[in-house]
Amino acid sequence: MSLSADVTLACWASLEVSLRIWERARGKGKRGRDRGTRLRIAVSLGVAIAVASVASSRLPMPAALRTVGVGVMWLGLALRVWAIATLGGAFRTTVEVDPRQGVTSGGPYRWVRHPSYAGLVLILIGFGLALGSYLSLAACLLLPLPALVRRIDVEEEELTRVLGDPYRSYQARTARLIPGAW
Repeated sequence: MSLSADVTLACWASLEVSLRIWERARGKGKRGRDRGTRLRIAVSLGVAIAVASVASSRLPMPAALRTVGVGVMWLGLALRVWAIATLGGAFRTTVEVDPRQGVTSGGPYRWVRHPSYAGLVLILIGFGLALGSYLSLAACLLLPLPALVRRIDVEEEELTRVLGDPYRSYQARTARLIPGAW
């Protein structure tokens, strides 16, 4: 893996640790409604990165895709940061909805309901590409997918329960994760 991919991965890890510290300092991040999804995502991301790293010498792809991969990682990181900044104090790494927060439909939320997770997916795709292996790319994309889909389901159930019809209306007009597709 390239130094730039390592640096990008370190920046992402720093963001995630900072988010948890920020939540803890503000007394947020309760896991009562989370149903273990934060832990599942963390474990699936760790497993995907480990498997992808081990598999990086198998099924090689064109070298130019390594550079593209680092760019995709940065794009995903930027999207995740933008989504977090747009939600501001309402952002959580757990499933925790404040009834006073309302539905956010600005910034990246105008295109997808879960841009933070879309950013994670881009980071993972980029990492798989940066490793230069089709097998690594498959591991990065497929291994965390069940945990992310489960998290989205749990989160949407809670958002609908707490925010009601305004969130249902937002769901009806906005894709979950991929603009125009899903």
